Amino acid sequence: MTKGNINVSVENIFPLIKKFLYSDHEIFLRELISNATDATLKLKHLTNIGEAKVEYGNPKIEVRIDKDAKKLHIIDQGLGMTAEEVEKYINEVAFSGAEEFLDKYKDSAKDSGIIGHFGLGFYSAFMVADKVEIITKSYKDEPAAHWTCDGSPEFTLEPADKTERGTEIILHISEDEKEFLEDSRIRELLTKYNKFMPVPIKFGNKEINDPEHEPKTIKDKDGKETKEPHRKITVDDIINNPEPAWTKQPADLKEEDYKNFYRELYPMQFEEPLFNIHLNVDYPFNLTGILYFPKMTNDLNIQKDKIQLYQNQVFVTDNVEGIVPEFLTMLRGVIDSPDIPLNVSRSYLQADGAVKKISSYITRKVADKLKSLFNNNREDFEAKWNDIKVVIEYGMLSEEKFFEKAEAFALYPTVDGKYYTYEELYNKIKANQTDKDDKLVILYAADKDAQHSYIEAAKAKGYEVLLLDSPIVSHLIQKLETTKENISFARVDGDHIDNLIKKDDTTISKLDEDQKKSLDELLKEVIPSEKFMVQLEAMDSEASPFIITQPEFMRRMKEMQATGGGGMFGMGNMPEMYNLVVNTNHDLISEILNTKTRKKQERLINQSLDLARLSQGLLKGEELTNFIKRSYDMIK
Repeated sequence: MTKGNINVSVENIFPLIKKFLYSDHEIFLRELISNATDATLKLKHLTNIGEAKVEYGNPKIEVRIDKDAKKLHIIDQGLGMTAEEVEKYINEVAFSGAEEFLDKYKDSAKDSGIIGHFGLGFYSAFMVADKVEIITKSYKDEPAAHWTCDGSPEFTLEPADKTERGTEIILHISEDEKEFLEDSRIRELLTKYNKFMPVPIKFGNKEINDPEHEPKTIKDKDGKETKEPHRKITVDDIINNPEPAWTKQPADLKEEDYKNFYRELYPMQFEEPLFNIHLNVDYPFNLTGILYFPKMTNDLNIQKDKIQLYQNQVFVTDNVEGIVPEFLTMLRGVIDSPDIPLNVSRSYLQADGAVKKISSYITRKVADKLKSLFNNNREDFEAKWNDIKVVIEYGMLSEEKFFEKAEAFALYPTVDGKYYTYEELYNKIKANQTDKDDKLVILYAADKDAQHSYIEAAKAKGYEVLLLDSPIVSHLIQKLETTKENISFARVDGDHIDNLIKKDDTTISKLDEDQKKSLDELLKEVIPSEKFMVQLEAMDSEASPFIITQPEFMRRMKEMQATGGGGMFGMGNMPEMYNLVVNTNHDLISEILNTKTRKKQERLINQSLDLARLSQGLLKGEELTNFIKRSYDMIK
């Protein structure tokens, strides 16, 4: 038997591992199973190239709990180690970077996910175990070895009587980590981290129906036919899928395979994904994966942290910010890359050259897929637009390259359910919706019902009205106005339609200057100036007498601030201000002017104002109650 000290000059490395990485202690199982997988796959490679003269067979990794003895076993059938290799890889290599670890990470190890970065993966076992044993036999014809360490720098190494190739790690679970002796906890961790490992993982046994036994039909004493019970057999419970869909070639997968894999990833998600994007690249970096577009809501935050990041089929995290462009973090699915540095800080990650290339590759692939879906089946793409528009609009805002590519498939729906690309929309409305200053005015509504009367007024002029109702629409139209030449967006309730698209012809007012002055003074005395800015307009006599609008700039800034941005304008705390457009050509306005008593004038003005407020959904509470009572009194 050999005794010795682990090659590390800092003797308190074990307490440091426990202290710094305690918040991450569950990942010990991920690390040990990753090591077992590496050992198995390396053996496969050596047998394939003829260097290992052994039968590879169908190896698996077994995880076994011995609750009474407080032990957790991880057993593989990989290439194993000789006693010399145990000395080299366990006692020396693992701690070759210990001092660097202490210098560099003693303040930030918790955040940086340092396990594995300096070969410390195996030693994560000491976060949960008082003592760790390794019993290992190499694929080479050499004796087995038994290594033991109790969490101090001292170890023992002696021969073992193990006859089967591979390595068994035995963790003597410490008193305060007893949760790792529970079947349910270990199963949870295996499912979380190792669900798609490339080597089968056995955890216990399960009973299944014997596939080779066909139950016979038997008759009871009354002659009634029944099937005899299925014969049960006990088999290994393999808890992972070693060949998940993303490891296969797209040509080998059908649509149903993608849907089945989605259900495997999200068993509690009952809605089907809308479509998927298969990522598969090996130059200038390695990346595979499948991304799914789920049905979206208008909430920008609710969907995040659904993409799972893997490194060689080992789960790492579902926080993929910095790797996946932010607008795509609302998607679901899997990304697997050995080229993403996982054991460094987020800020380092975001500055990493390979990660930037991966991020722009994913953006390009998503844009290309959306373009092909649009070109191949436009009708289906239009039907799904409302479920995917938030991601696309967010991408147009946040990623310049995506914005350029989205020109080909971003849609602008109308209130009548038609869908246009920007180019199609431009060509459709250019002749009719260009104002006297040669600027194209694109009209839009945010709510078909609330803005119905304004929409109808625009349609009466032959104008198209878009329906733009996502939460970031104000940001998006701001971006479009700055990138497209000579256009502006105007919400239909931002002003009277003739003011939104000003043409050369002007309507003559029925009122002379003195009458307009009297009317203006009267209205300003009756209507609260802190809520409404009164403006007199000569309009068609059929148009409403009072129209409430909200200035486009002010409303847009408030909306932008509500969804991030626009804060510099300080709009968030401003009271709601509206324009009251008064149609001087309407008969009611003449009647108000000609009414002899001030009381009746005020009643007509208040009633008309309340009707305009009612149409905008601005009449509520006590004011609405008073309006209804007043209206009944007028009927009487």
